[in-house]
Amino acid sequence: MPRTAPPTAVPSAEPTARDGTARERRHDIDLLRVVCTAAVVLVHASAEFLDAGHRTAGVVGDSAGRFAVPAFFAMAGWAALAGSPVRGETQLLTRLGRILRPMAVWTAVYLLWRYVSGPSADGGVEEAPRALFGSVEAAFHLWYLYTYVPLLLLLGVAVLVVRRRATPRRSLLLLAAFAVAPAFVGDARTLTGLPLPAWEWKVSLSSLGYAVAGAALLAAGRRGRRPLWLAGAAAALVALTLYQLTVRHPAAYGSAAVAALTFAVLGAAGGVRVPRRARAVLERLSDASFGTYLVHLLWVMLLVRPVAKGLPHGVWAPVALTVTTAAAVVLSFAASVLWGRLGLRRWLG
Repeated sequence: MPRTAPPTAVPSAEPTARDGTARERRHDIDLLRVVCTAAVVLVHASAEFLDAGHRTAGVVGDSAGRFAVPAFFAMAGWAALAGSPVRGETQLLTRLGRILRPMAVWTAVYLLWRYVSGPSADGGVEEAPRALFGSVEAAFHLWYLYTYVPLLLLLGVAVLVVRRRATPRRSLLLLAAFAVAPAFVGDARTLTGLPLPAWEWKVSLSSLGYAVAGAALLAAGRRGRRPLWLAGAAAALVALTLYQLTVRHPAAYGSAAVAALTFAVLGAAGGVRVPRRARAVLERLSDASFGTYLVHLLWVMLLVRPVAKGLPHGVWAPVALTVTTAAAVVLSFAASVLWGRLGLRRWLG
């Protein structure tokens, strides 16, 4: 997402997509996860073209990928509430650890990158403490995880309390800490005079809405005819593009246009039958999507940014955006698949 956006996207580290019986893998969810991961790369590549003055190409590209972050919230809700709900507190905390560990590693990587290559070497050092409170500019794309982690915690606690009739004491304390932290940090700023950053580990109503409504849609046995969903997605994309060109860019993820596009994509992708010969590759790419999300910003900065800045204004901008985005997607997935084979996914996502 552009730097002016509120969290991506992202991709998430939710458990392998399986149905409620945990016996059959949901390959339509795998496909959706891979498509959304590529769409996140498109949004960030489009932001580079926008920054370089290629407005039309940038806005159109951003519109085409803006459904990705809300769709990831929907998939997170489906996994937490229907696909693979937690069975105990230990499992919930383990899932949080699978997100937080690579998140910390990549935050350090991007801060180091800013320190070494940024215009001001002090930037990475000054930003480091702020990463404890919320997303930092060096790794701005990780804002999604500052919302996803408390969302996963909230949904997991709800499942344990309501469905399992358990009392997850550690998780409840952690959830309470997230709830009071924004006010606590504000009060501490007032009392001490320290320039403490705002607390960004929080769940928005729109992300919770996407998680719950998306879970219901993805878990539904009947979703209607796919051509109607595809037609709705096309219409919503046109409406969103016009909205971003004439009213507001970037469109808020909670806006009606983004919501319409998101749910149309979810309806169209839900239940898609993936050919058996393609399932092994798709599963591998799906498992690599979280790592792809974490690393892709490096490729965007290395590949897309120089092209966007050096490209003269004209009709070639959409072509250049398409080519550079595709290259960044391929290289990001390839890197994630590689370190997955090397057994580094625990630390690198």
